[in-house]
Amino acid sequence: MEATRLQEMPIDERPREKAERHGFEALSDAELLAIFIRTGIPGKNALAVARDLLRDCGGFAQLSRCTPKEIRRHAKGIGPAKSLEMAAAFEIGKRLARGKNLSPVLDTAERIFDFFGHEFMAMRQESLRVLLLDTKLRLIRMEEISLGSLNECIAHPREIFRQALVHSAFAVAVVHNHPSGDPSPSPADYRITRNLKEGAHFLQINLIDHVILGSPDGGRVPYFSFKEAGVI
Repeated sequence: MEATRLQEMPIDERPREKAERHGFEALSDAELLAIFIRTGIPGKNALAVARDLLRDCGGFAQLSRCTPKEIRRHAKGIGPAKSLEMAAAFEIGKRLARGKNLSPVLDTAERIFDFFGHEFMAMRQESLRVLLLDTKLRLIRMEEISLGSLNECIAHPREIFRQALVHSAFAVAVVHNHPSGDPSPSPADYRITRNLKEGAHFLQINLIDHVILGSPDGGRVPYFSFKEAGVI
């Protein structure tokens, strides 16, 4: 089947025709990617190339983290132009996800994950950010404090709460990700959170939560909330 050209497959099994007849919702991840890839390589049609690429990368979430060069390493037959187009398409999706609501209410960890989860899941490094909120807990702006391995020196309260004072935020939420996908907090995460709680109390800043974002692998809850855990 892999060597069969897409044009030789039954009409209802061809990704383009299937999308035309039934909509994109009816397509598998590989079929969607095959429409983008368009052409195959000797011995493999575009659908087989798409399946191999998703398998090697571990799915769309991992593929979306790849640079164009990394995409080309994973998929024989995909050249510079197509790998750049693919990376650009993933970036468009991330920006659409971020922009679906310009001023979301971020009063729970679940809402924070719903709004930022896809963006953070695509990152390979830990990113610590502070969400600045107004009196209705709507997002004013987001500031990145650090990028890389999180430690207590980088995550010092003065670095985080400085942005809240500069922008006169009513409240803040602190967010960071675990690139492994497992949002379970480390001992250092607990220490950082306790320091943040003490700093917020001293500066009279309303710290509503510290949320660790992961991924919903295996049906697990894809985030950890220190507020829900009773630490904040």
